[in-house]
Formats: sequence, C-alpha cells, structure tokens
Amino acid sequence: MAATATSPAGAGTEPASDLRDTWSPEVPGSRTAAVGGNGSRGRGVGLGGLGMGLASLWLSLIVLLPLAALFFSSLGGGPAAFWAAITNRAALGALQVTLLVSVVVTLVNAVFGVLIAWVLVRDDFVGKAVVNALIDLPFALPTIVTSIVLLSLYGPASPIHLQLNATRPALVIALLFVTLPFVVRAVQPVLLELDREVEEAAASLGASSPTAFRRIILPTLAPAVLSGAGLAFTRAIGEYGSVVLFGGGIRHKTEVASQYIQKQIEADSPRDAAAVSVALLVIAFVVLATLRFVAARTGDSEQ
Repeated sequence: MAATATSPAGAGTEPASDLRDTWSPEVPGSRTAAVGGNGSRGRGVGLGGLGMGLASLWLSLIVLLPLAALFFSSLGGGPAAFWAAITNRAALGALQVTLLVSVVVTLVNAVFGVLIAWVLVRDDFVGKAVVNALIDLPFALPTIVTSIVLLSLYGPASPIHLQLNATRPALVIALLFVTLPFVVRAVQPVLLELDREVEEAAASLGASSPTAFRRIILPTLAPAVLSGAGLAFTRAIGEYGSVVLFGGGIRHKTEVASQYIQKQIEADSPRDAAAVSVALLVIAFVVLATLRFVAARTGDSEQ
C-alpha cells in the first residue's frame, strides 16, 4: 500500500512523495513551493521592495554618507592639495610602515591561521573548547587593553626580561593578536565540510600526507584563506588601539597611518587626515577586491 499522509486541514490525503516536494526537511517549519513535477523547490520568502529600500537606506546612513563626507573633505583643497597631503615625507613614512607590517602580519596569519584551524577541527585534546573560545577574544577585548597588556609583558618592566615596545616587532605582535580570528574562522567551516574520503583515497593510492595536503586540501582551502587574509590585512592597516601605547609612534619607524591621522587632527589639519584616510580606504578596497576575485577564480577552477 502506498504511503499517505493526512493534510493539515484534514480534507483528504496526498502521497508522501508530493509532501516531500512541498516540505523542506533541511529547515524545520519551512514551506517551499513545488516547481513542475521534478521535485525542485522555489526561492523562498523575500521582503521585496520594502526590504531592499530599508537595506539601502541603512547602508546609506551607516556607510555611504560617511564615506562621501570623507571624500568631500579630503578633496576640499583640490586634487593638488590631496596629492600633497598623501605624498609628503611624514605621510609616506607612516603608510610605508603600515603596509610593510600589515603584509608581514597577513602572511603569518595565513600560515598559522590554517594550522590553528586544522588543529581545532582535526585533533581532540583537553581544553579544546577553551582554546576555540579564546580565538574570538580579540573581537571582544578593547584594543587599548591589548596595548596595555602587551606593554606590561614586553615593556621596560617586562617580567620575562624581553623589551620590544617602540619597535616594529611590537607592531607585528600587536596586529597578530587583533587579526588572529579572521583566517581561523574563515578556514574552519571549510575544513568541517571537507570530504575525508578523498584524502583516504589519495592515501590508498600511495600519496604522502604532504602531497595530499598540497594537491587536495590546500586548493579547497585557498578561497577561504584568501578571504580571511584579506580581512586580516584591512583590519591591520586601520588598527590604532593595540599599537598606540605598545608601538611608540616613532616617526618613520613605528608610527602607523592611524597614529599619523590622529596627529593631523590634533594639529588642526583635518583635510590632511582625511586624505590619508582615503588612501587607506582605497588600498583596503583594492586588496579586498583583488583577493576576492582571485578566490572566486580559484573556486571556479576547482569546480
């Protein structure tokens, strides 16, 4: 006898196969419309024009209008003044320090972020839940507290007799702390969904662990690693709180762009501060767009 199910209205029965076409088991309580007779489902519920309008209004108030004001302020003196503001010796020095340290931090994060994500997903050990929770600590901890803690640990009164404050390694350490979660949290979900049968098949065919990682796992992780690295880089170039005390702010040595911007505001030069801010914004946008394009191409090539 064919399986049947009573409809909610109690007005008859319908085949269970038809119920499967109109009821989504993946999301309990969701209803989807059957399309034709092949069991495919519709797109689901959307907010339409109202939702689009509210989203656009919110983005305009929070993102677009402030950015427009920043660009307008930076160009208030004309293109020549804008160019002079971002190419003077002090501004270029701050930008060079910022970019150099941010690139180093991003590369380190790309390597150790994958390693930490791998350990959290593939290994079991005592305190794993605690370590997993600590990964998100930089998101919750005020960055100025990070600067104070690092200064206490690596400053003149260092309990381990290692003084790093007011040096470029200090900038790297501070930025590594605040950007730690980005690559880890980007890679973890991909590792969780990775099919281990492919790895087992490669091992059965004689592939070593490094070969399997390089040829099978790494290409799958590449888009997530690039995405997380891009976010880490953009966070690093705009960071202020974690380096303000620990970094020292020495011009042409440890002064990052955010500290230079603050000094320009204090010196009553908001136009110069806005110009350097726009330069950082453009750099961040270009890097994110490039890495996402490369990640998308890498994902398409894998498919």
